[in-house]
Order: sequence, then C-alpha cells, then structure tokens
Amino acid sequence: MSPPAEPVRVNILGKEYQVACPPEERADLYASANLLDERMRTVRDAGRVVGADRIAVMVALNLAHEMLVCSRNLERLQVRTPERLTALADAVEKNLRETARDGSNGP
Repeated sequence: MSPPAEPVRVNILGKEYQVACPPEERADLYASANLLDERMRTVRDAGRVVGADRIAVMVALNLAHEMLVCSRNLERLQVRTPERLTALADAVEKNLRETARDGSNGP
C-alpha cells in the first residue's frame, strides 16, 4: 500500500498552490510546476496574452500539442522498430551465412 498523499506547496506565476501528492511523486510535481511556471512566464513576458487564465490556457494548449507530437512519434517508433529489428537480424544472418560459406572454401 502506497503512503497517503500529502499537501505540497508550489508557486506558479507568483501564486502559491497547495496540491495533494504522494511522497514518491513529489519530485515530479515540483518539476512539473517549475516547467509550467517557466512556460507561463515566457508567454506573459512576450506580452501577446494578458491575464493568468488566458496564459494558462495558451500554455496548456502548447503542452497538449507537444504531448500529442511525442505520442505520435512514439507510436511510429513502436510500429517501425520491430520491422527494423527483423530487417537487421535478416542482414546479420545473411552475412553470417556468407562468411561461413566463404570460410569453408579456405586454402
């Protein structure tokens, strides 16, 4: 049984938030909060979006887009990797057969 979630305080765009978090996930929570704070400050400092709510939505959309791109890339890798491994194994076997055949015709 995992330890119960404990309140953790994080600071995002100058505001403090208290979030319940299991102890083993605390480092990830801090990293996530820091990333969010950094992204929100970047959007705010660019001056194109005004208001914390709008900034949060823009950052959420950007992060969601990045997540989808990563997810699609992972799916492509999962589909292509077995095919590439099979082709590589076939090439290795072919080279081993050729090497064994050439080696048996020795002097």
